[in-house]
Amino acid sequence: MSVWFDSRDVRYKDPFGAVSCGAEVHFTLGADEPLEACCLLVRQEFAGLEQEVPFSPSGDGWKGVLTAPVEPELIWYAFRVRRPDGSLLWLGRNGCGGEADRQRWQLTVYEPTHTPDWFGRGVTYQIFPDRFCRLAVPDGHGMVGQRLVHQRWDDTPQWQPDKAGEIRNNDYFGGSLLGIISKLDYLQSLSVSTLYLCPIFEADSNHRYNTADYRRIDPMLGTEEDFRQLCREAHRRGIRVLLDGVFNHTGSNSRYFNAEGFYPELGAAQSQDSLYFDWYSFHPWPTDYDAWWGVRTLPAVNEEAPTYRDFIVRSQDSVVRHWLRQGADGWRLDVADELPDDFIAEIRQAMESEKPDSFLLGEVWEDGSNKIAYSHRRRYLLGRETHGLMNYPFRTAALAWLRGGDASAFRRDMEEVRENYPPAAFHSGLNILGTHDTPRLLTMLGAARTPESKDDRAAYRLSPEELDMGLARLRLGALLLYSFPGSPTVFYGDEAGMQGFEDPLNRGTYPWGQEDSSLLAYFRQLGTLRKQRLSLQCGDIGYLYAVGGGLVLRRQSEDEVTVAAMNAGMQPLELSIPWAGALAKDALTGQHFFARNGMLRLTLPPVGGVLLV
Repeated sequence: MSVWFDSRDVRYKDPFGAVSCGAEVHFTLGADEPLEACCLLVRQEFAGLEQEVPFSPSGDGWKGVLTAPVEPELIWYAFRVRRPDGSLLWLGRNGCGGEADRQRWQLTVYEPTHTPDWFGRGVTYQIFPDRFCRLAVPDGHGMVGQRLVHQRWDDTPQWQPDKAGEIRNNDYFGGSLLGIISKLDYLQSLSVSTLYLCPIFEADSNHRYNTADYRRIDPMLGTEEDFRQLCREAHRRGIRVLLDGVFNHTGSNSRYFNAEGFYPELGAAQSQDSLYFDWYSFHPWPTDYDAWWGVRTLPAVNEEAPTYRDFIVRSQDSVVRHWLRQGADGWRLDVADELPDDFIAEIRQAMESEKPDSFLLGEVWEDGSNKIAYSHRRRYLLGRETHGLMNYPFRTAALAWLRGGDASAFRRDMEEVRENYPPAAFHSGLNILGTHDTPRLLTMLGAARTPESKDDRAAYRLSPEELDMGLARLRLGALLLYSFPGSPTVFYGDEAGMQGFEDPLNRGTYPWGQEDSSLLAYFRQLGTLRKQRLSLQCGDIGYLYAVGGGLVLRRQSEDEVTVAAMNAGMQPLELSIPWAGALAKDALTGQHFFARNGMLRLTLPPVGGVLLV
């Protein structure tokens, strides 16, 4: 006997994927033999409820309707059928069998709230501010921390521990907000519509993820007026600005903790009478305290402390509101897994009150629809918290395919995300191939090996053969990135051919005047096409081919169709794809292809692709 169901086929489950609260979901179960009965087994995780939905026979199968709950929910479902002999059979994601070992399907039920569409439709550019552009060599004297300033812009970032065995991240190159302003025309030439800045607030490290003062721009970067000018000039060019909010922890050398006594007022490490004492958890004070992943220079804050929540979110001049008023258009939440759900929800509420079209992005490395963090199922995408997430699952699947994996695995993993995410959240992902937390894309795709020692990794540069392979794969990866739903995101310098292994080797300075001009022109071309074609910005996605190295995506918005046909394999790939017109053009090269009888014959070169319009 065979019973079948495909959660991603609307003939069996309609509508596709996640549904809004109160929506009706129509199910059909197929069977090749008569059944006595069939029902849908539903488990509501947050409400803690179980229910059975009886099905009725219809043709060769059984049909039933589930009405989604009126509150956001995560539903897990399976099927139970009864044979004519009275025996029972359960159907789950892993097939038919006994009840105990059936894996259930996921159904995400979300509240349909407003998601700004400007983010997912456009191109995002991520900048590590110290390393993008400097206009003058800065003087770090008098600033928080012991700052070492590189005189040469093309120096290698300091990666070796100091004499005490500590990696201080206290070497600076002097990139600034005014430097970024001077390059806004460059970003505009890449069709960038969102500028995502790594932290810009005062801190005693070059990465600034250890905030020292949330209300002050780091003086090496500039001033608050410089930030306002950056936002004004960016907006004039159609570019919005996204800030990095590090709200799970501060720096130990901060105005709030003040372990080194740099700031005049008492910090929590100095006195239990400090205004900030209840922001932190000591056991006992002052020598032992909660810290992010045990890193003592990153004392964790207690987000439940009323004074902290007032400071960050609730007050009329809270950190979240203040910087939106100065011109920011959204926030990215660092380590969102470490933040309570209600804290994230309050940030969203404050943002919508202050600037209704602002965007809230979360850093989550897995499927955010069903993430469990610290034994709690998270609710990032159910309508009241983040609008979108960093799409690390896309990066994982894309890199695997680019380096020899099967395209069917990419399709499987990405269709699971599309099925689990609310549509607006899926189209609002920050799609990435490289970030400040990962090795440089060109190095990842070109290096035939990873040297064992960090000394060797710091000195490593791709050989001519590795560089050729890395560039070919990078171009193909960029074509996939710009063709996929969500915001294609470029980590500064990837478009110029920057190399480097892990942090901080991936955080070198932008090579002004030494860019790979051909690669840069290619990214400009992709940006222009993304900006011109509505189907690439917000169209539906379908897979025309996903076998071995071959991957063909079809994007459609109303009558406009764009097809990205790609081959990551080492041999030419011949394939035929359906095409409605008589002629297709590769938008990248201008080459034309003739279709016959509704089919287009293509021969894709090794590690190459076309964008058909």
